[in-house]
Amino acid sequence: MLLTVDVGNSQTVLATFDGARRVGCWRVTTHPRATSDEIHMLWRGLLRDTEVTGVAACSTVPALLPALRRLLDSLDVPVVLIGPGVRTGVPLHVDNPREVGADRVVTALAAHELFGTAPDGASRPVVVVDFGTSTNVDAVGPGGQFLGGALAPGLEVSLEALASRAAQLRSVELTVPPQAIGKNTVAALQSGVVLGFAGLVDGLVGRIAGELVAQFGREPVVVATGGLAPLVAGSCRSVTDREPDLTVHGLRLAFERHQATGRR
Repeated sequence: MLLTVDVGNSQTVLATFDGARRVGCWRVTTHPRATSDEIHMLWRGLLRDTEVTGVAACSTVPALLPALRRLLDSLDVPVVLIGPGVRTGVPLHVDNPREVGADRVVTALAAHELFGTAPDGASRPVVVVDFGTSTNVDAVGPGGQFLGGALAPGLEVSLEALASRAAQLRSVELTVPPQAIGKNTVAALQSGVVLGFAGLVDGLVGRIAGELVAQFGREPVVVATGGLAPLVAGSCRSVTDREPDLTVHGLRLAFERHQATGRR
């Protein structure tokens, strides 16, 4: 069984795969100061009797990388830690490829493999909207190339910042409001954050899609992913498909490519 681990700023997603089939999936809070032993104990508790035959991981938390590397180096199975210099087969058409987070690279890989073929069999571009600690809107070309994108604050980050800076406002439960016109402070905040971010995403996707059509002559498919996708994607007019855990699928694909080429 392949174990994939996506270490994000707020949450870590672990998933197991039997071939291309996802068997299990867990979301846990990311603790930046965790030791390799603590991480290992968490993995063992979640996996229990699962026989792990390989591990593919990526991290957007620099403070956790040393502990993660120590743990991976101690395992007696093939491992792939995606980072700068590690080949994934994704061409990075950006000014500085080393600036692109590993999670965005493998997410682009999965987006192309899972959604980059139109019903007529032709390749098409993909726009990935990742709702996490940040809101990423990334463009993937019809050849699987990562073209760049837009980065905005995440919903929870924005709400926390607003509550901390505005004396009469407070944190509220993030849920879709029944209407845009809030009749009280809670409803107004929910409208502004949830529906406001849906509007932000639709605006960015519209601009990015226009640039992709101008460059490639085909409309992109728009895929929502990330921990907050179930909350916001339904309010986004531009989203056509959903895959909440696109990154772990990308880690699986990156691992398979490394195995096929004999890398370790």
